[in-house]
Amino acid sequence: MSNWYFFVPMFVDTHAHLYGRQFEADREEMLARAIAAGVERFYLPNIDLESIEGMNALAQAHPGRCFPMMGLHPCSVGERNAEVMAVMERELRSGRYCAVGEIGIDLYWDRTWQAQQQEVFRQHIRWARELRLPIVIHCRNSFEETIALVEEEKDADLRGVFHCFGGTVAEGRRILALEGFLLGIGGVISYPKSGLAQVMRELGPERCVLETDAPYLAPVPYRGKRNESAHIPLVAAELARATGRTVEEIAHLTTTNATNLFGR
Repeated sequence: MSNWYFFVPMFVDTHAHLYGRQFEADREEMLARAIAAGVERFYLPNIDLESIEGMNALAQAHPGRCFPMMGLHPCSVGERNAEVMAVMERELRSGRYCAVGEIGIDLYWDRTWQAQQQEVFRQHIRWARELRLPIVIHCRNSFEETIALVEEEKDADLRGVFHCFGGTVAEGRRILALEGFLLGIGGVISYPKSGLAQVMRELGPERCVLETDAPYLAPVPYRGKRNESAHIPLVAAELARATGRTVEEIAHLTTTNATNLFGR
């Protein structure tokens, strides 16, 4: 009688807000679904002061699976920056975070705090360089401002990921010209009008990691619904289709990249 062995790829969700209120009713079940789908590690980006407690509680409840980051989301930059950034620095220096994030520049909603966003982003980068931590970058309607600042601050130790990449081939190549930087690919690659599949066909998957940004940006066929980490294999399948690779190859590439980036 023949023995059959089934390979279940190991995936990593490098960006998921699993501590959010959207998961209050079924957080453990959601994690179990993801693990059953082959997603074995989850990286949790911080947003602001209010998100720290829930994020750290989730990481403490699932050691070796859930890993917290620390940083101030650009949409949370405002009048209290000095006070908030003092907390961010204290938390980062505690040594319990795997990355500085989610940080960056967001000019989609409002440009009121653009100068302050740049100042806060620059300070985060400098802490990351000092502490030798990767950065996880939020970049919305701000590619030129964001990449220019990263290029200016880049040194041999600075590395990171441009979360939720959805740019052009030229923008992708500019990111990949930065040694140690990766593209975060999520559900947007499954949206036909996004053009991201065509962009990734040109760029290739070698410098990518997978992410959900859960509970946001669910891939087809769940678009418009709550996103969760169990959908990572759908993102992997779309990236595989776009780049002419197998899902197993995408799993190996992206998991290796995530491990190398975060050092876990």
